[in-house]
Amino acid sequence: MPLTKALGQFITDLSPNRLPEEAVRIAQLGFIDCIGTMIAGRNEDCVKILRRVLDPGDGPSTLVFGTDKSPAPEAAWINGVAAHALDYDDVALRGHPSTVLVPAILAEAEALGSSGADMIVAYVAGYETWAELFRRDNGLLHKKGWHPTGLYGAVGAAAACASLRRLDADKAAQAIALGASQSAGLMANFGTMTKPFHAGRSAHAGIMAARLAEAGFTANTDALEHPQGFLNAISAEGNPDRTSEPKLGEAWAILTQGLGIKKYPTCYCTHRAIDCMLDLVAAHPVDPDEVKKITVNISDYFATVLRNHTPQTGLAAKFSMEFAMASGVVAKRVGLRELTDGFVQREDIQTLMQRVEIVTTTQYDDELPGAAPADTVKVELASGRVIEGAPVRRATGHATRPLTETQIYDKFADCLDAGGSDIPAETLFARLKSIQSMSARELTAA
Repeated sequence: MPLTKALGQFITDLSPNRLPEEAVRIAQLGFIDCIGTMIAGRNEDCVKILRRVLDPGDGPSTLVFGTDKSPAPEAAWINGVAAHALDYDDVALRGHPSTVLVPAILAEAEALGSSGADMIVAYVAGYETWAELFRRDNGLLHKKGWHPTGLYGAVGAAAACASLRRLDADKAAQAIALGASQSAGLMANFGTMTKPFHAGRSAHAGIMAARLAEAGFTANTDALEHPQGFLNAISAEGNPDRTSEPKLGEAWAILTQGLGIKKYPTCYCTHRAIDCMLDLVAAHPVDPDEVKKITVNISDYFATVLRNHTPQTGLAAKFSMEFAMASGVVAKRVGLRELTDGFVQREDIQTLMQRVEIVTTTQYDDELPGAAPADTVKVELASGRVIEGAPVRRATGHATRPLTETQIYDKFADCLDAGGSDIPAETLFARLKSIQSMSARELTAA
């Protein structure tokens, strides 16, 4: 069966009793991490501006787990921006799946009165749709200037919302096609408010795609695989797989790819090097004034993403390896309190950033497209002493190196504290751990 139609059929056929138990656990983790980062980011300027401009009015869906409500499409848009505002949300499939899927699902599920079990099914539908597109093109989209979260996200969210609305196979395929025509996101806007805008706009697109398809709005059900369709249009190298038979529901991508939970609120391309630097300074205390040079070895692909070499704001610093290394040496951590304009502009941070050299390689990890086989850090001191950290192949929080339950809760609680949550962390965490047994409206209740 052609790809777009096959995805439509997969979405229609998916039900709670078809999901592997581990897939449910991973989806639940996606909700926990995304809702934490959403609340943490809800007071950021990008969220305030969007709320003011949209001025959405009343509706059934909760805005950023507060007391205000709005129509579902606007809630998904605002909540998606909040979830991605700090760049602290989970990673997989060359992007940030939960920061698009969860806001779209939550907003629409509240509007529909859906159950938690329905939301988990919708998440898996969206994740597997995203993964099916991801596996069909090995090209590195960032190098072409695309933000994969904005591209894949609109399609994945459309699939998730088609699942929630229980569309038949044909209408689900048309929803996916509508989502594909709303895909967007440019790398050139990284380090600004527009990067989280990509995530929120994709969540909004998913809701609108499913609603329009249900109402009879038409789209072509070969929009993904057509020669002038989605896969060809976004392909970095122009050679996507448009014809192979999907294996949806046989080989579950969510089980093999999982989710990487971020330990640091910076671009994921910095995380392996941050792990290396923090291990290095823990084992060998370093005086920042004595640092002559820091050499970081990463892939050319990671270097392309990390475009900001002399950031002046906390937002820009999220995409700066120079900042990540300087913060690691000076603060011995890279956390939310370091990602502020004041800390970034400190003289010692600005001075140390100038002593960071990035060395790149075109050798890639076979299992982690775009990444070097390992990232390394070397610190040269004014005394002539050289300290090297152990190579890091997988960042802390990667699916193969997961955070503990305690670490997951601690991050969640820190995020809720940072955002001034209306709901105590232990209460909301307990709800999310039991998400299948409650409704969307119970989950968001103040």
